[in-house]
Amino acid sequence: MEFLSQSFALFHKGGPVMYFLAICSLAVVTISVERYWYYRGLSTDGLKFMEKLKQLLAERKLGEAIQFCEQTPAAVSQVSLQGLQAYQQGDDVHSAMESAAVLTAARLRSYLNYLSGIVTLAPLLGLLGTVIGMIQSFSVLNIQSGQPMAITGGVGEALVATAAGLSVAVLAFVANIIFTHRLDHIVTDMEQAGAIVIASLRKWPERRKNHEIA
Repeated sequence: MEFLSQSFALFHKGGPVMYFLAICSLAVVTISVERYWYYRGLSTDGLKFMEKLKQLLAERKLGEAIQFCEQTPAAVSQVSLQGLQAYQQGDDVHSAMESAAVLTAARLRSYLNYLSGIVTLAPLLGLLGTVIGMIQSFSVLNIQSGQPMAITGGVGEALVATAAGLSVAVLAFVANIIFTHRLDHIVTDMEQAGAIVIASLRKWPERRKNHEIA
């Protein structure tokens, strides 16, 4: 309880800028939770998936490969599925997979730009709060001449905003690094799966529509 009261006291000492920083921190947490569950739903064991898919394509079991992709709720399977369905329908496999990969990557990058923006914005808001607080502190000279403690105490309170801004920026920066790393990993899996599908289909003697190649 004492910790909460001290936290609220520091929050108010930081000035009105602290409310904007609180909104930024809430946005970071919300985006992080949303991206975590979204990436989790599109992630899978890429190596295991590609080994199974490569085996099915090596045996020319198009129907089973499509069914396998449909049963795997992951980004790598969605891209592979688009390529296999395009082959089944007689469409261009490379274009279908490229379009699916671009769309999936764009969805994976959603909201990450907000994290990057908060990394830049939060320290600036903290600095603004500190500058405002220091202006108010030094204005004490006009009222309380000869009382340096009033000035130094005000400067100390003003630095709360800078500390809060840096903390929010660090949180957003770490979250952005983690999700960017996961994004790169998923995109790499999609590229590898796409290469496997194209390379495997090129070995097939001919393209047939709307039925499985035995």
